[in-house]
Formats: sequence, C-alpha cells, structure tokens
Amino acid sequence: MTENTQKVIVWSKKGCHYCQDVKDYLTENYIPYTNIDVTENDNLRDVLDAKYGIRYVPVVEIGTGSNDYKAVTDIGIEHLAKALKTKEVI
Repeated sequence: MTENTQKVIVWSKKGCHYCQDVKDYLTENYIPYTNIDVTENDNLRDVLDAKYGIRYVPVVEIGTGSNDYKAVTDIGIEHLAKALKTKEVI
C-alpha cells in the first residue's frame, strides 16, 4: 500500500478495459481516486491535449502538492505502480 497524501485522478471512458484495470488496481490497493469520464465529452479530451499533448485514456494524474500533478500516460499497470511509489512522471 502507498503512503497516501497523494491525490489520484483517473481520466477514463466507458468500455475502456485498461481504464477499468487501472481503477481496479487502485481500489485493490486502497488508493482513493477521482474519476473523470471523457465519454462523449470531447472538451475533456481537449484538456488532456492541452496538458499532455494526448487525447487518449487512461491518463492517471498523481498529485502531492496543492496543484502539482504528474501524469502516467504509458499503458501497463507496472508504470502506474512505479509512479505511485516514486512520484515520477511516466
């Protein structure tokens, strides 16, 4: 389990199996998160594009400061697990 002063935001969409895998991993590891559903919300994809230059999901943002968030954009639970432990951008 992770020391959790971290804030976790999951950008996902309905029908995305990897998005569900990410949410399941967080739940199984007792890591609370906020979900932002981009299904039928292209304006939310525009936000991802402005922030990270991508429009696909899942994206997991991990924050440790007031508004300091790092994004995990690589596919694979191992990238998320590493970022949660080290608080680095993946």
